[in-house]
Amino acid sequence: MNDNETSKILKKVRQVEIRTNRMVTDAMAGAYHSVFKGQGMDFEEVRAYAPGDDVRAIDWNVTAKMDQPYIKKFREERELTIMLLVDLSASGSFGSAAQSKRELAAELASVLAFSATRNNDKVGLLLFTDQIEKFVFPQKGRKHVLRLIREMLFFEPQQRGTDVVNALTYVNRLLKRKSITFLISDFLQDQHGQLPNLQTPQQDPLFKTLSLTHQRHDLTCVHLSDPREFELPDIGIITLEDAETGQLVEIDTRRAPARAAYREDNTARRQGLLSQLRKNGINTLSISTDQPYIHVLRKFFESRGKQR
Repeated sequence: MNDNETSKILKKVRQVEIRTNRMVTDAMAGAYHSVFKGQGMDFEEVRAYAPGDDVRAIDWNVTAKMDQPYIKKFREERELTIMLLVDLSASGSFGSAAQSKRELAAELASVLAFSATRNNDKVGLLLFTDQIEKFVFPQKGRKHVLRLIREMLFFEPQQRGTDVVNALTYVNRLLKRKSITFLISDFLQDQHGQLPNLQTPQQDPLFKTLSLTHQRHDLTCVHLSDPREFELPDIGIITLEDAETGQLVEIDTRRAPARAAYREDNTARRQGLLSQLRKNGINTLSISTDQPYIHVLRKFFESRGKQR
């Protein structure tokens, strides 16, 4: 990599840092901390009982020795681990708006990472296609987050397909403690080029693994999409190529029924996926490349806060 390429990468990373840091400050202040609490309580000290203290906190052993009531004082075990699972399959390169799905994923993940590091939490990253492309162990600090941004934006994957099941299985095997896990993907296909089975989801490996991960971790699925995946312009006969499998499909966009069928099929597939995820009790966000994601993210935090 020459100096010019390095300079461009650093400039892009810095731009993302400035933009996402501003969003964290303006829109996310306090929301992250209030939603994602610590994993438990650590004993801190004992002190003399004062009127109004919870009698259930009395330390009877110390009370007996001191001949006056003492209570145990605890503090929240604040440190959390945030895991970002980002889909780098070829379909993520598509974008008809200002940015591609991959760029959107990187920005969204950056907001989450900066929110975490401001609360002194660790952040880890898993980049995946139909194989594990790169794993970065959870760490703290701004320098670490900048590295994650660089990887999300510029890492060149070896494969083109998608295997969400493999990515989740990898994280479940590697992380022993409960983590806050964000899975960011368009969920378009699996490693065999198949769409999620929405007819019998209980038999689909994807939904089985999602449910298992949700039991072990605090899982949120972020579904990314682009408006051109649901609406085709009237521009004549076009050939669509599946970025992951290379399959070609020819569509005559002059025909209103063809455009309607394209819209209805893809809309039904997205709604079916989101509905099934929510039926499994999994927190789900749906974000498009042509819409401001910060409003969706803030609404999600507000909703999570009310559930606590």
